[in-house]
Amino acid sequence: MTHEDYHFSITVHTDDLAVLHCLRALADYAEKSSQKKIAWGGTTKPNWQCNNNCVVFHFSKNGFREEFKRQARRLLPEASWTLKREADNDPAKPERAKPVEDKLKTI
Repeated sequence: MTHEDYHFSITVHTDDLAVLHCLRALADYAEKSSQKKIAWGGTTKPNWQCNNNCVVFHFSKNGFREEFKRQARRLLPEASWTLKREADNDPAKPERAKPVEDKLKTI
């Protein structure tokens, strides 16, 4: 599967960093494909802070997104997070590759 296959998105808002971490864990739980990390990719604390305490999760199937919402509603206090937006054609984008130090370079 590629990032483009993870096109069922949900945007959520929370002002609580602990809740953000819970939502990330729930995304990992709900996404049943082999590349679960794509579901919560880009939901880091710096990204959350830069986006007015909103993050976007991406799922490979609508059913996985629905499971995420079901579990979040079941486990987290209603006032701790808000569903802002859902989209069925919003593919995940790969994180920029970070440069790797060339350890084979000779001095």
